[in-house]
Amino acid sequence: MENHIEETLRSAFHLDYPRYEVIFCAASANDAAAPLVRRLIAAHPHVPARLLIGNETVSDNPKLNNVCKGWRAAAYDWIVMADSNVLMPRDYIERLRAAWRPDTGVVSSPPAGCRPQGFWAELECAFLNTHQLRWQYTASAIGFGFAQGKSMLYRRSQIERAGGIRLLATEPAEDAATTKLVRDLGLRVRLVDAPFEQPLGYRSAGEVWARQLRWAQLRQASFRQYYALELLAGSLAPLTAAAYVVAALGLPLGSVIAVAAVWYGAEAALARAAGWHLSLRSPAAFILRDILLPLLWIGGCLGRGFVWRGNEMRPAESRGAI
Repeated sequence: MENHIEETLRSAFHLDYPRYEVIFCAASANDAAAPLVRRLIAAHPHVPARLLIGNETVSDNPKLNNVCKGWRAAAYDWIVMADSNVLMPRDYIERLRAAWRPDTGVVSSPPAGCRPQGFWAELECAFLNTHQLRWQYTASAIGFGFAQGKSMLYRRSQIERAGGIRLLATEPAEDAATTKLVRDLGLRVRLVDAPFEQPLGYRSAGEVWARQLRWAQLRQASFRQYYALELLAGSLAPLTAAAYVVAALGLPLGSVIAVAAVWYGAEAALARAAGWHLSLRSPAAFILRDILLPLLWIGGCLGRGFVWRGNEMRPAESRGAI
């Protein structure tokens, strides 16, 4: 049961699109969200919707094993694979479709964290928004986009011609497999014009760390050549360089503080301009995030597995499993 899950699941029934269906996938009939899903389906009879129960082990990725049945059962060629904690605006489908071009293989949206409760959720916003979103949209702007599994729009016929949804089992995470599949087909990953929100609610320090460490391990397993560059992300490299210059030129120590103020001030300005979450606690969250980034990078290199929703995953060993 995700935070705000009733609101996020209900949002799928209120989309301004002329014809669509909603397929909920649960691996087990005992899933805690299943009764809520049934109530929502009953309350919105005007939207074709159903709940599918079952699990097909095609990979070590529990999400992919869960959604395979939904992929096959879908009535239409256009399929959006969305996580249960995505808050869908009314123009959700239109905005995904609007980003599609003739050379597109998938349209994706990373999550924009919103409505954090407590400092640790603020920290997660700092990771998701002005760090992750900034880099993902930069990569996409230069034609090097990466898919992220929160929301992904596929054209099923395109994927089926390439070999089908089981191809998404060739990497530990389905979004990494999607990125590589799309590039191998000579197509591009595109992002929506602005990311869709994920209401965070309360987060503990352990939850935030475990999630970021899991993602670091997955990136290291699937994109090692790019993962090496992540060590330079954040403020560590520029502030270290500034401290070196200040020491070499004999400038006042306050010069480094001024550089840090400009750096984080620009990040705050980005959040405000983009409409992402920003509060008085955000600067402290930005700083702590950048302190943690090198530790996460090391953890991504050294980690050999994790438990995700009761499923043990070992990214370094699962490549190629189908």
